[in-house]
Amino acid sequence: MAPTAVYVPSAIPQDHRSAVAAVPAKGPALAIGSLVTAQDGKYQSVISNLDETRQVEKQMLDRLLDGATVLTPLTYSSVHVILTPPEYERLMPSLSSLLSQLLDGLTPLGTLHLLNLTSGFSTLPSELTLAGFTILSTFTEEGTLIAQKPAHSVGTKLSIETKSTAINGAGAAPSMALPRRKLDAERKSSKKALWTLSSPSTPTIDAEALLTAADKERPVAICEPVNASAPRRKKACKNCSCGLAELEAEELKQSKVVVLDGSESGQATEVAQGEKERLIDAAKAAPKATSSCGSCFLGDAFRCAGCPYLGLPAFKPGEKVEIDFGMDDL
Repeated sequence: MAPTAVYVPSAIPQDHRSAVAAVPAKGPALAIGSLVTAQDGKYQSVISNLDETRQVEKQMLDRLLDGATVLTPLTYSSVHVILTPPEYERLMPSLSSLLSQLLDGLTPLGTLHLLNLTSGFSTLPSELTLAGFTILSTFTEEGTLIAQKPAHSVGTKLSIETKSTAINGAGAAPSMALPRRKLDAERKSSKKALWTLSSPSTPTIDAEALLTAADKERPVAICEPVNASAPRRKKACKNCSCGLAELEAEELKQSKVVVLDGSESGQATEVAQGEKERLIDAAKAAPKATSSCGSCFLGDAFRCAGCPYLGLPAFKPGEKVEIDFGMDDL
């Protein structure tokens, strides 16, 4: 016979047994099975045993997982799940979702019975604890694991009361309400001023009054004397006074440049900086080069790239070039 809704194992502490015994013995029960357990008769056996003492609601596991059926909250005093071991293994990825539905459907102190388990499901107790259940018994010889829904869900507000029944079993004493501490007006205002960023009692400070005449003078940039052997990462400024400008000018005079002779081979010659300046001055003073081909009048085929007659029609030497704007090829 399947376990009843009220289960008090020997491992439960003495102070918890009164809570377990408060479970309704014949409240509505929910039986959850599968097609396999329905065919082998185990599901019907659980239902028959429960029908003898209470009203039983029957559901298939796949309908709960697919969301086709939603359990009514706080309805069942016990839930009995009967599956095959392979079906329990396939259920593990979605076990937390199922346990959440069952926890909502159970009444306070209602029990959950997982039947037909094997010893391989050692993580089930921890899964039940994370879902909010209290473990009442571990795996029994029949492969049953029983858990219970707590009497109060997480976040429930409880009033603080003292009952004389906890001491001598007599009548209940009145509830003890803790008095609220009241702050006087002076302490309340001082506490408020403590966290105020701009307190009226704080004097203002003029920032300009803190500066002296020396602080307001513009600083003069002073460079240290340049060291020729040390690495340099900057150029001389406009009014250089540290000697860096003279050092750069001296290095420029001693440096050499590469000059191309302008021929087709492009031969390069290394000359001093002064020779470079002389060559530049000589090139500026030289007369402008003119073309010596003498064949510009024959047409574009005989003209160089810089010819002033490029694009004009052929003409006779000494003849004035005239362009007919009525020509179609223009």
